Order: sequence, then structure tokens, then C-alpha cells
Amino acid sequence: MFAKPIPGRTTAAAEGDVVVLLIGMRVNHFWAVHQWLPVMLSMFRMLGELARDSSRGLLGRVLLTASPRTYYVVQYWESKEKLYAYASSPEMFHHRVWGIVNRKERAGKVRGHVGLWHEAYVVPEGSYESIYFDMPAFGLAAATGVLPIERRGRTAAARFARGEARGGDA
Repeated sequence: MFAKPIPGRTTAAAEGDVVVLLIGMRVNHFWAVHQWLPVMLSMFRMLGELARDSSRGLLGRVLLTASPRTYYVVQYWESKEKLYAYASSPEMFHHRVWGIVNRKERAGKVRGHVGLWHEAYVVPEGSYESIYFDMPAFGLAAATGVLPIERRGRTAAARFARGEARGGDA
């Protein structure tokens, strides 16, 4: 919980493409706790389910808030195929939750008390870079490991160019 900072400059040890999922909720009516609290608890349950089985493909995640109303998770995945497989698997909690949401929507029982959203990105190697200064492993580095900055280049341009040298399209 209180990780010690790694002295100096580091970078993420990510190799290849990076799959990033931003997923969250917005509380539209604070008084409708019975509507938005189950959504929030469902997200925690899904994260727990993924943490118990690393073969599902979630590498790491960061819980964030954008405002008192908006909460989200930045997730890093092994591949878009593993992300799709988790989202559509009938054995996983996500599938059950979306079934409930879809049934409520078809029945006209969604009342607008909570908003849901996600954005997914596949970022090709050579199209991302990272730097952390006196930070514990965070974000992409927490998901993929930490390297001394010199292993990838002291400048952002050098870290981006690494993908080109390995055959990326940067």
C-alpha cells in the first residue's frame, strides 16, 4: 500500500503492443445509492475475479477518480483477445452483470442514476513511452515491471525510437 519510491529515473519494462482499457462509472444522482453502489461493488468484484486468475490476461490496474461523481479504472491487458475473452465469457462475473444491465434496459427500467463507460486502446510498440522519477512502480510499470531508464533511452524520442529499431511502426 505504501510502496517506497525507486530512486532516480525508471521506465516500464513493457514489450510489444500495450492494451489499455479505461472503464468507469458516473454517479448521476447521489441519492440513488441503491442504483450506483451495486455498480461500484460489481467493479471491485470483477477486479478480484481477475486478480485470482492471472491467466485471464489482466496485467495491472490503477483505480482513479475524476471528480466526486466519476470513478474509473485504468487496466493493462496482455492482449485484446484476452480482454474480449474475459468480457464475453459466460463463466465470468462481467458477463452476468452485463446481462442484468441489458435486461433492465430492454424492460425500460434503467433510470439514469448511474452512467457507465469504457474506452479500449491497442497501442503498438513504438507508440508509447514512459518515465517515472522517484516513484514506486506505477501504471504501466506496475503492470509490466520497471527498468532503469538507460535501458530504453534517456529521452522520450529515444524510447519511442526503440520500437522503430525493433521493427515497430512508430
